[in-house]
Amino acid sequence: MMVGWGTAVRNIGALFRAGVEPYTPTPSVDVYRHPHRRLRHYRRATAGSGNPILLVPPLAVTISCYDLRPSQSLVEFLLDLGREVYVIDYGDITYADRDLGFEEWVDDIVPDAIRRVSAEQAYAPVEVIGWSFGGTISLLTTAADPALPVSSVTAVGTPFDQRRNGQMALARSLGRLAPTQLVTAPVRLLGGIPKHAVRLGFRAQSLDRELTKPLYIARHVGDTESLARMQAVDRFMDTMPGYPGRFYRQVYRQLILRNEMWTGTVHLNPEHAVDLTTVTVPVLLIGGNRDTLASAASVAAGVEVLTRAPVTFAEVDGSHLGIIAGPNARTGTWTAIADFLARTDRRNVDEPRDDSVSVPV
Repeated sequence: MMVGWGTAVRNIGALFRAGVEPYTPTPSVDVYRHPHRRLRHYRRATAGSGNPILLVPPLAVTISCYDLRPSQSLVEFLLDLGREVYVIDYGDITYADRDLGFEEWVDDIVPDAIRRVSAEQAYAPVEVIGWSFGGTISLLTTAADPALPVSSVTAVGTPFDQRRNGQMALARSLGRLAPTQLVTAPVRLLGGIPKHAVRLGFRAQSLDRELTKPLYIARHVGDTESLARMQAVDRFMDTMPGYPGRFYRQVYRQLILRNEMWTGTVHLNPEHAVDLTTVTVPVLLIGGNRDTLASAASVAAGVEVLTRAPVTFAEVDGSHLGIIAGPNARTGTWTAIADFLARTDRRNVDEPRDDSVSVPV
């Protein structure tokens, strides 16, 4: 096919200016705004139907993971399904946040958001959706307080068994040879993983993409859509915040070395253990067949862990980011979510609603 030279010239110029497509996030309003817990409600032209949805991001990424660009926006997809959609925005993470750990999210930030979303929607139970560590946090939150008004949990690219997870299996082997302090001491000194290190690490996970980018641009110089997708991913990686020190150390010790998501009991601290078998709501686990950070097998292991919950596992095509925001997410992950939500709706039709949820002011 002949390249439209006018389009190609415009695209080349745009690549060195504002980009071929400006970033226009889906409009939202703040329900409340506090440090690391800004709750946003995406605008709808008409009232939504069905249970409201709360999107829980992982740390070290922005909420744009759910709203990358038009046609690559889970938010828009869920709004088109007729849902009321909310998201928690953690904001930037700095050295001052070095002591924040899983507890802040599992015991405070996410439960508070769930209760407030439920209260805003006439105390309807909430469908919680999390990608990567957002799925981990969502499941631990639901397990830590079974009384929360949660209707279901969807965890996308959330590993349970690190032994089945290529790169992490290697990290576990190396971790057994080196003292834990050797790995965690630099993180403690820096107060966490700085944002520039997070961005570099994420790019390193897709080194082939970075190395072949000039060739990709040359091949698609007249294809505005392809270049817009490429730049959306670049923009996403360029805005990643950092990890709090305590959170990272917990991930390394509890989730990677001790593989506690697989054992079924995650020790947030010596006095606080979360038993994943207390989860009884429907759970959807989604794994990508090209995910190098959370292999499909490591995600599917959750079926063996969540023994008291009706669990559905779906394997889709895509990388770690691709399964939630890639060009094929609509026919893979998003369709699986839509089918799961429809089944959950049918399950909840005849169940009585508990209007006794308390919401802090």
